[in-house]
Amino acid sequence: MLIAGGGIAGLTTAISFAARGFSVRLFERSAKPQEHGAGLQLSPNATAILDRLGVLTRLKGAGMQPDGVLLRDARSLDEIARVPLGEAGAARWSAPYLVMHRADLHAALMSVASRDSNIEIVTGATVRDAATHGHGITASIDSGGKVKEASGRLLVLADGVWSANRALVGAETRSTFTGRIAWRATLRTGASAVSGLIAPDSVNAFLHPRAHLIAYPIRGGSAVNLAAFACGSTTDRTWVEHADVAALTKAFTGADDALLRLLREAGPWTVWPIHTIDPKSPWIDPEGIVAVGDAAHAMTPFAAQGAAMAIEDAFVLAQNVAGQPAAISVALKRYEHERRERIAAVARRGRLNEFAWHAGFPASTVRNLFLRLRGPEHLVADMDWLYGWRPADGGTG
Repeated sequence: MLIAGGGIAGLTTAISFAARGFSVRLFERSAKPQEHGAGLQLSPNATAILDRLGVLTRLKGAGMQPDGVLLRDARSLDEIARVPLGEAGAARWSAPYLVMHRADLHAALMSVASRDSNIEIVTGATVRDAATHGHGITASIDSGGKVKEASGRLLVLADGVWSANRALVGAETRSTFTGRIAWRATLRTGASAVSGLIAPDSVNAFLHPRAHLIAYPIRGGSAVNLAAFACGSTTDRTWVEHADVAALTKAFTGADDALLRLLREAGPWTVWPIHTIDPKSPWIDPEGIVAVGDAAHAMTPFAAQGAAMAIEDAFVLAQNVAGQPAAISVALKRYEHERRERIAAVARRGRLNEFAWHAGFPASTVRNLFLRLRGPEHLVADMDWLYGWRPADGGTG
């Protein structure tokens, strides 16, 4: 098996296949693989799979288990609703809800993959092209300016939302800018701007008609991750370092002074343009090429499921190929059929959250009343379809 990309999607795919006895070669374009960004939320549908793959135990001390998600009004700081998580959630969904730094998850995946004799990780190598044939697939690999070939039965595209290889499955290579920007920063837990504003045991969500801010502990509680989302424009297709916070505070005009102070003191901020992929785009070439994660179906982050969907994809893909090792075409079609319905449902949830979290008056009043009347127990039950999902089989083999 050949894999393009050594991020969360690619490494999870490699581990999932290796766990079923497949030999894997993973090609990562960076000479030193690393994850950009900051915080990451991993819901039980993802952590249950990581547990099966032997990754979860390596996250102890890095991942934290919040007691709940706390929704608050950015202008008044009033609590709108609380969704319980913690030990009760772990018992309900048979796996924990964790928050952590992306780099900690990447390091745990890399640790597992690099110790597996079935996995070869090739860095400084970029998959440039591929061709299918009767014996499988041959990929062209650019390594230090020299082009080499690698052959296998299957090529997995796990090279992200800006994949240059998406055309190999017949999809448009250009992603679509959503008009929203993600702002990210971290603060020390003891910073004065954090005290009294950020509940240290929760995922805090501050809702505003033009933006919202998510804050939660990472790095064993020593830091707070901040992720803000607002409208913006950019032509960059990468992280932009040291962004001017004035644009962000303007989006939060009318917010409580304590929240605005937090935004100003949290720098430096980095910004990331949020891009999506047409959900109807092809994911597979039945002859032996398949896209997973953001390379297949990048969506907005408003359901906090980007990493989780990549992890699910990886496991389900390996599961289907292992079930039909002599019929790759059948396995890939089955994989795509299984995943499309799930991905579509998660994307709908993200759109619902985006609408609800940015509701202005009077829609925000209706939202707040609905959430309060719904109550914590019903809000938890509303997530069973998402957090309680599990692959069809009972193990990795």
